[in-house]
Amino acid sequence: MALPFRLARTAVFAAVCLALGVAAHVLGGASVPPAAGVWAFGLSFAAAYPLAGRERSLTVILPLLAALQVLLHLMFSLSHAVLAPDGPATAQHLHSGLVPSLGMLIAHGWAVGLTALWLARGEAALWALLRRLAVRLLVLWLPLPVTPFATPLCTTEPPILRSAVLRHVVSRRGPPRAVAA
Repeated sequence: MALPFRLARTAVFAAVCLALGVAAHVLGGASVPPAAGVWAFGLSFAAAYPLAGRERSLTVILPLLAALQVLLHLMFSLSHAVLAPDGPATAQHLHSGLVPSLGMLIAHGWAVGLTALWLARGEAALWALLRRLAVRLLVLWLPLPVTPFATPLCTTEPPILRSAVLRHVVSRRGPPRAVAA
């Protein structure tokens, strides 16, 4: 069961990383060749698989996502330089060559930060759900221990509670009386 779960988590991380990189690249004015997308997914998958064995926090997810975004940016830029060195897509892109502009760095930084936070919160929620599920399943599967002092379960209905007048209740209602001086 651990291997399918690990593969699913790795695939989700790789898909989010690829979607973020492709979206940023396309919003920057370029296109992503399908071959570069396949290679980028494989790179993201290979980088995330060793870390997908247990719960990861923001301090692990953020640097991994940032490093992968840098690698994907370089991969997509190189794919444009190799596939269309003087094409219109390269001229419309927000930067020339492999060095991004300040706006692209800021956009990548914000996207990486928000996506890493989103993934970390999802990771925490997933593991909390799995822990609760494991506890519930253990409670269902394990028999309850019988102790010699255990009281039997009460099967009769509880008595109806009747309201009782309290002896020391002060029952003055209304505003306080005016005091004449």
